[in-house]
Amino acid sequence: MLRIDDIDPQRSRASAADAILQTLEAFGLLWDGEVAFQSRNTGRYAEALTQLQAISLLFPCTCSRKSLAADADSAVYAGHCRNKLPDDGTDGAFALRIRAADMTVSFVDRLQGPFEQNLAADVGDFVVRRRDGVVAYHLATVLDDHEAGITDVMRGIDLLSSTPRQIYLQSLLGLIRPTYCHVPILVDSHGRKLSKSARATAVDPRRPGPTLHQLLGWLNQAPPTELAHQPAEVILEWALQHWNPTLLAGRAFVAVEDRAPEAR
Repeated sequence: MLRIDDIDPQRSRASAADAILQTLEAFGLLWDGEVAFQSRNTGRYAEALTQLQAISLLFPCTCSRKSLAADADSAVYAGHCRNKLPDDGTDGAFALRIRAADMTVSFVDRLQGPFEQNLAADVGDFVVRRRDGVVAYHLATVLDDHEAGITDVMRGIDLLSSTPRQIYLQSLLGLIRPTYCHVPILVDSHGRKLSKSARATAVDPRRPGPTLHQLLGWLNQAPPTELAHQPAEVILEWALQHWNPTLLAGRAFVAVEDRAPEAR
């Protein structure tokens, strides 16, 4: 199944979604059924917010980014607006935060091993709906994964620390917890994640074979040299037969040359 996470209107363009679909097809990464778009699921997100509000877990937050950054420890929300009532702050723009329980959320990652986090101490009350009305990633992704029947999540290790927040939301909303596996991310020689925001060079859809072969090498899968000249379908079949995630154990980053293809 394929889902386009286009819930943020400031970052999403129809042309970008089209480019993603075309690139996936060029690399032989095909999908079944219709493509799902987050932007078409806003009604379900609103229902979830109502459900959380009904158990008095949401509160309006009018804190600006500037004021939050001024905190001595801006990584953990200090709770400035925690005692506000649902009707407070409705005259202006406000975010919705969820009250983080003083509890330790733990899980066993299939690659990184045991991981735990105390939400109140390590994160604080976190945003589930932004000031501009856009539902936050944590809430949207757990709802979408549940609706799609996702049982196993494999994603970058940069999202490892956000998983307890998602598990917390799953428990509050009565959703099934999937199994998680967080893999290393590709970074440049300066340690920056390869991404559009860091102006990493995009993959070239005209040469999928060499790129797939290179990526498998970076993922420590040791593909045969001669495989680089094969069609994408052949390389993907080899990858399916030989994929061994344990070869990535203990690694958080894979450093590659600065002009490397963007892996997202």
